[in-house]
Amino acid sequence: MEERLASHKRAPRKPKPPPRRTKPTVAAAPTSSPSLTGPPRPPGIPPPPGPPPRLPGGPVPPPPSMKMPGKGRPPVAVGGGGERMRRAPEIVEFYQSLTRRGEARQAGSRGPKASGGSTAPKSDLIGEITKNSPHLLAVQADVETQGDFVRTLVAEVREATFASIEDVVAFVTWLDEELSFLVDEQAVLKHFDWPEKRADTLRDAAARYQGLLQLEKQISSFVDDRALHRDAALGKMYSLFEKTEKSVHKFLQDRDAADTKNNLISRYKEQDIPVGWMSDAGLIVKVKLACVNLAKQYMTRVVSEIDGLRGINKDHTRETALFKRLKEQNSEVLLHQGVRFAFRVHQFTGGFTAQSLGAFDELKRRHNDGTT
Repeated sequence: MEERLASHKRAPRKPKPPPRRTKPTVAAAPTSSPSLTGPPRPPGIPPPPGPPPRLPGGPVPPPPSMKMPGKGRPPVAVGGGGERMRRAPEIVEFYQSLTRRGEARQAGSRGPKASGGSTAPKSDLIGEITKNSPHLLAVQADVETQGDFVRTLVAEVREATFASIEDVVAFVTWLDEELSFLVDEQAVLKHFDWPEKRADTLRDAAARYQGLLQLEKQISSFVDDRALHRDAALGKMYSLFEKTEKSVHKFLQDRDAADTKNNLISRYKEQDIPVGWMSDAGLIVKVKLACVNLAKQYMTRVVSEIDGLRGINKDHTRETALFKRLKEQNSEVLLHQGVRFAFRVHQFTGGFTAQSLGAFDELKRRHNDGTT
């Protein structure tokens, strides 16, 4: 037994130094998100609702928590930086006018649902639970030989301080790399006084930040491919927005949870993790601005497709009345798709930029041209 254990022992590891922290800066407390500075929502008040359910072919209802400004109310600017968004009640009014007239038609059809993959057969764990298991011997060897290494990591996790969320990401990357040296992280660490709660919270914060950052980069870098058929192109933009909308709503629900135990702000502050990036004026507004730009591309593509359907007959062939009617119906379907998408993005972001409003005006003009 001792000989087999000795064969699994490795030389003690000395951890690399952790990444340097950025110099702390005194930043003004964000004012656009009361949840970052004030106490959590009192019990009994429900968290903000998620995105509205997707209704195939039908109008998408606005989220209950969003109230649209009444007529005559001055526009409200949201966001910051070079581009600014303002609420555009004309989008809601136009969408509702089309819905009331019952002109919306179902476009496309649902594809078949993807079937779930087959589950892999369960591994035979009999050998793992016996005292002579090679895996357990390797774990025991790490416990005996890597004690100083683990205790050094314990001290680093407990004493680490962070000036920004980027510091947290760098620290977690370093920590994961060091822990990967162990044959079984969980099995080895349970033999030590490992600060599991703080380590898990650091990992959670880093993962959420990187997820939002990756989402913002993905949607900001999106460019409509005119070589794709219109259904594929519009479907691609819709899927990207829907994924973004669901991710942001889930993040906001967790951030503003009424239960202090599940409230992200409370959990992160308890572990001295920076929370400024979680405000509505932080990374969230960048994601929303990217969605507004996506809506502009969507409406521009719809306008282009409608113009193509209503264009001049280049072949100078005689078109039947049925063929003309089919082209008119396709134009109407595209118009409603564009208006519905613009409405949904506007409800999610809380406003449109000047460029996106220009694209919406072009879309609305196609409706007026088709009804005259």
